[in-house]
Amino acid sequence: MTTPEFRRDPLHNTWVVFAPERQRRPQDFAPASLQSATLDPFAEGNERLTPPEVYSARKEKTKPNEPGWRVRVVPNRYPAMRIEGKLEASPEGLYDRVTGIGAHEVIIETPDGDMAMEELPVAAIAEIFSSYRERILDLDKDTRFQHIYIFKNVGPTAGASLAHAHSQLVALPLIPPSIEGKLVRAHDHFLLKQRSIFTDILHTEKTSGIRLVAENDNFVLFCPFASRFPFELAIFPKRHHPDFASCTTLELHDLAEVLRFALERLNAVLEKPGYNLLLHTAPLQRPTTERFTSARYDYCWHLEIVPRFNSLAGFEIGLGAYINTVYPEDAARFLRGEAHA
Repeated sequence: MTTPEFRRDPLHNTWVVFAPERQRRPQDFAPASLQSATLDPFAEGNERLTPPEVYSARKEKTKPNEPGWRVRVVPNRYPAMRIEGKLEASPEGLYDRVTGIGAHEVIIETPDGDMAMEELPVAAIAEIFSSYRERILDLDKDTRFQHIYIFKNVGPTAGASLAHAHSQLVALPLIPPSIEGKLVRAHDHFLLKQRSIFTDILHTEKTSGIRLVAENDNFVLFCPFASRFPFELAIFPKRHHPDFASCTTLELHDLAEVLRFALERLNAVLEKPGYNLLLHTAPLQRPTTERFTSARYDYCWHLEIVPRFNSLAGFEIGLGAYINTVYPEDAARFLRGEAHA
């Protein structure tokens, strides 16, 4: 078995995870027709096909790794990182490398492989978010980890390899440069204006209303001013806090409500597009992350919903910039139901 490894590119300031173990994923080599015919490892009754669960929300008197669950979290069978081992850095001349220590988990969102997230009741979606919170709190106990990132891929264009509704969690021993850059920009904004950039964005979107899609007691759904992709959406909490794990049960319910509405509107306007759901939360509180101690003032956790229609091309990959064919103001009108796509 080849050990995973992080390597840093000093020219692009990016970290790359080398994970040869993921080559063993059968869907990486099987034709699409065969993928759809294989046994669903995430379906209720097939618990033997996954690693033992690390968390589940279950019916009373049911046992771990048996039927009776509503949400189930298991280690990824083909992980990008491995939780076993010692975290070590070993520079090689100019280059930096770090052992590929981390957690890579799958949150199986429903026992029914035919159900999409937006088809679940709000309470069931809230329970999925509760599983996010519980896994963050548990992995926070492992001092090797600095950052936790949760994402969901839906459809082949978004990188999904299995149709059964699921999300993924990765716990990293470092803070990716893209996350660090966002934290630094949030801190610089706070130093300049003594206000959180998230509070300012929220105020601007609620005041203008032209990119606002919906809101409830605890959340605002809008199309970002400089959306990278057509019909991109963001969900900001009204209570400013850096950590998703701080969400209350009521907030998780309201988040489920607004997310379900967002996905239903995307399906109605765009005929069920593939998408990525991205949960951004502050780094874990560690001595190694002390430079971000101001995050409780200047950073706020948030969700992004990115519909995916095409692969990234040379313009996006080479420049780190994007070409978007739909203004966010127009996208918001379509999603509010005020125009026809």
